[in-house]
Amino acid sequence: MHLLVVTQYFWPETFRINDLVEGFVARGHTVTVLTGRPNYPEGKLYDAYRSDPAAFDSYHGARVLRVPLRPRGQGKVRLLLNYWSFVFWAVFLGPWLLRRARYDAIFMFESSPITSALPAVFLRWWYRVPMVMWVLDLWPETLSAVGIVRSPFLLGLVGTLVSFIYRRCDLVLAQSRAFFGNIERWSGDTTRVRYFPGWAEPIFTGDLNSVEPARETDPYAGTFNVMFAGNIGTAQDFPAIIDACNRLRHRDDIRFLIVGDGRAAADARAAVDERGLGERMIFLGKHPIERMPSFFRAAGALLVSLKSEPIFSLTIPGKVQPYLATGIPLIGMLDGEGARVIDEAGAGFTCPAGDGEALARVVSRMADLDASDRDRIGLRGREYGRREFDRDMLFGRLEGWLEDLIAGRPPGG
Repeated sequence: MHLLVVTQYFWPETFRINDLVEGFVARGHTVTVLTGRPNYPEGKLYDAYRSDPAAFDSYHGARVLRVPLRPRGQGKVRLLLNYWSFVFWAVFLGPWLLRRARYDAIFMFESSPITSALPAVFLRWWYRVPMVMWVLDLWPETLSAVGIVRSPFLLGLVGTLVSFIYRRCDLVLAQSRAFFGNIERWSGDTTRVRYFPGWAEPIFTGDLNSVEPARETDPYAGTFNVMFAGNIGTAQDFPAIIDACNRLRHRDDIRFLIVGDGRAAADARAAVDERGLGERMIFLGKHPIERMPSFFRAAGALLVSLKSEPIFSLTIPGKVQPYLATGIPLIGMLDGEGARVIDEAGAGFTCPAGDGEALARVVSRMADLDASDRDRIGLRGREYGRREFDRDMLFGRLEGWLEDLIAGRPPGG
């Protein structure tokens, strides 16, 4: 089949849609990607893309077409301009860029914002083909949870937009079973909703011991390192993580290593400096996904966190599956589905979202375990991940649903 993928974010930005595209090409399908120009999370166009845009026109055999958009920058106004510029240019230029080709189905990768789905809705009408949307963030609730929008009136307007989009999808994929109620609220039913969680990319499923440790972690080889990897945003609640680090400042044997960047990173660094925690929490910067296993070699535990908000309790953070695949114990400061997965797997310790004091306790508990006990915890997590989040199993399931839709059949359960 010829699949058209619509996504505001794509390689060299680090999102799971990259691996899905690679996987579908490997299965013999033709894939075209309509996306924007890479600027996430720093908010400016990538230097490599600016120097040679043509080098980013193909990805593992998939054709990549990019529309202009306003870089995210800093501040709410710039962010809104970024969101709507993608919608405008993808709708305005999309049919021209995609001309002289026919598509069997459209796959929409819906990581915030929900507005990025509007071009896919338009192209569904333009090409008269089925559209599948993978929902990773629940709007409008996420807007309220991170403090971007508080007005009930504006949230209601966004809800109307969400309802408009959901009702025009032939299939909605929920990354968590807990999403079903919210999707039903805005779509009117769940007959077109299927559970489709994330998975660990192949780079995380190999033997970590065969990977050379990242040189950036060499100075911290003698301590128990709690590693956070990924986006540093409002939702990740770094104030609570910094609070836990502060409570552990007497433990010379414990460090927090932060690998990543994001809109809240500058504030987090400033808070660490203000509290004099520069030797306890170290920011190692953003690095390509290909290097992440080398950083994980230095981790005694991998940290996942989300703010204490009802909407975040419904989600399984995208980093959980790669974390599980490494065989390293997890520490979770989060509620709901994410905590359930870690606890059910026996893959580590969890504490309530937003509770820095409790996080400090579970970090100490993990650090004080024998290395053999931590190894057993990590192996339980890896086995659970293989059972629940196997990449080939999930890809095969999605492939079957798409084939059903193209053939005019209801997608299998």
